[in-house]
Parts: sequence; structure tokens; C-alpha cells
Amino acid sequence: MKLPFLPNHDDASFFDFLTVHHPELTPAGRRWVDSSPSLPEASRSGGAVTVPQATTVLAIKYQDGVIIAGDRRATEGYQIAERRIEKVFKIDDFSAMAIAGAAGPCIEMARLFQTELEHYEKLEGMQLSCEGKANKLGQMVKANLPMVFQGLVVMPLYVGYDHKRTEGRIFKYDLAGGRYEESDYHAIGSGGKDARNTMREHFRRGLAEAETLKLALLALYNAADDDVGTGGPDLVRGIYPTAKIVNGTGITDVSEQQIRGIYDGLIETRRSKER
Repeated sequence: MKLPFLPNHDDASFFDFLTVHHPELTPAGRRWVDSSPSLPEASRSGGAVTVPQATTVLAIKYQDGVIIAGDRRATEGYQIAERRIEKVFKIDDFSAMAIAGAAGPCIEMARLFQTELEHYEKLEGMQLSCEGKANKLGQMVKANLPMVFQGLVVMPLYVGYDHKRTEGRIFKYDLAGGRYEESDYHAIGSGGKDARNTMREHFRRGLAEAETLKLALLALYNAADDDVGTGGPDLVRGIYPTAKIVNGTGITDVSEQQIRGIYDGLIETRRSKER
């Protein structure tokens, strides 16, 4: 006899299983408004709510893969809600995801996406293709659409290394789960436009890894210079953006020491120009 609460091999989607049997455990099914006692009563009636927002993240292709990075600031209106939030997540051995939007649902979606891919691999004995992973994430974003009308927007940026194409790939999404591939670079969040302007000016195809990392950190630095929601390097508190390298060998976390060194050089260059 098949137990009703166990998934079967005909449906290898953990997210679909949750949606059917336990919708309250999905990001869209959470009662974010009612479970937040700090919110004013007017925010609990189903209207738009004010919650911590994760801001600027970006991804840039280079000759061997993709670099994905994000600042550490979360804002709530005109307040800084968190200075050290993590916005860039390893999803599996060859893909990563960065988040912008309502921080709580964004982080839950990233964790659920990790579980979704692990679940699929265990049931099917193989990994989804890079394209298949991007489609799975699009389904999750689409499922979150009802929460968008309450102000709980989830905007992911997904990158993966495609072994069939032997290249890194970048995917962005709209609020309805529409999936679009970017050929070279992309940035989302409140400082996304400013970051894209920097990347547009300095990007060229075939960049080496070190050059691409410097460009990613420069784009975040310039975005923080123009956008109050984006956190730049905080030299006093020792808070710096985070970055991951995604290529054919897997995922590598860029060390804080390396990021700090790049910013030290960047700031010194800026100072010398202003003298």
C-alpha cells in the first residue's frame, strides 16, 4: 500500500509535492503578514506590507564561467534593516542563485530550490540540466505571484554552468515567473540600473576571472555610490559584498580577504584621482 504522504517517482518535484500536500510550507503559503507582530495593524488586512528588502545583486560571464555577487544590505523603507544579510546562495555543485526583494520569502525560496534539486537527483539518479533548473525556479517564482500583490516580491538571479555548452549561463525572471537568458551580464535590485551601467561601460567578452571579479565589485561599489538601498564596502565594520565563482570545476566562494584587497586598491585609485 502506497502511503499518501510520500512522493513517488512519477513526480520528482519536491516543490509540487509541497504545493499539493502542504501549501503552508511554501514561500507563497506562509502567513507573512499575520505572523509579523511588529507590523502595524493596517498592514495586516491584505494590503502591501513593509518588510526588509534585499537589494542589489549581479552576475557577469567570463571566459570559463560566471561570477555572481551581491551587497550585504537589507532595507526597510528608509531604515537599514540588516547590514550583513547573505544574498548569494550555492544551489548545487554547478549553480548558484542571488536574491532581491522581500528578504524572508527570498531566502526561503533559495533554500527550497536547493531541496528541490537534491530531491530530484535522489529520485532520478541524475541532475537536471542547466535549462531544467532554470525552469524549476521559474515555476517557484510564478507560484509566488499572489504574494506580490501584498508587496512580498521575490526576484532571483540564477546562474549555472552548462556542461553541454561548456559555458556559464545567466537567467533572470519577471514577477510572473517568465524566464529570460542574458548573454553577458545582468543586475537586479534597487541599484541594478547603476550596476548595469558600470558593466556596460567596462565589460568585454573573454574577460579573465580576476578582471571579471574586479568588474563585479566595481559595479556594486558604483551602485552603492548612487543608490541608498545598496551597501558598499563598510571599512569600519569590516563588511564587504560576497561573490561566488561558478565554472566547470564547481563553485568557489571568493574570500573576504581577496574582496577586501580589491576594494582597498579601488578606493586608493579613487582617492588619487580626487587629489
